[in-house]
Parts: sequence; structure tokens; C-alpha cells
Amino acid sequence: MVSKKLTIVNAQGFHMRPASAFATAMNKYASDVVIRHNGSDVNAKSLMNIIAACIKCGNEIEIVATGADEEAAVAEAAAMIEGGFGE
Repeated sequence: MVSKKLTIVNAQGFHMRPASAFATAMNKYASDVVIRHNGSDVNAKSLMNIIAACIKCGNEIEIVATGADEEAAVAEAAAMIEGGFGE
């Protein structure tokens, strides 16, 4: 298991476009990837679950990956979030 705590920096948080890009990116990995937010685990490969989590700007989350390519999954997730999803 690999994890990393991050803060959402883009002004709109995980709205539809970044949530879709994030879920698509995480689906490339064989590892299970979850977003820990407000005490809940959210499937990072599910667009609807990410949207339902209502993750806003300034929220602290933790990306947790478990599996063969866990380090690569967390690294890409962190890069996307730290980069503000290109917004």
C-alpha cells in the first residue's frame, strides 16, 4: 500500500472535467485506488463516486493505492492534483 496526503488547489475542486480525467487516468492501473475524504473511502476509478464525494478547493484528501503498480498510480494522481488539473 502506498498513500499520499494532498490538498485540492484548483478553485472548482473535483468538478466534472477533472473528476472525469482523474477517473480515466486511474483506470489505467491494475491497483485499487481510493480517495480518502472526510472519513470515507471513494473509488478513484468511478466518476460518479468522485462527484458524489463533493471534494472542494482546500479539502485535504489522501490517495491510497494497493497493487502491482501502486507507486505509479499515486505518483500520477499526485501530479494531477498538485497541478490543479491544468486549470
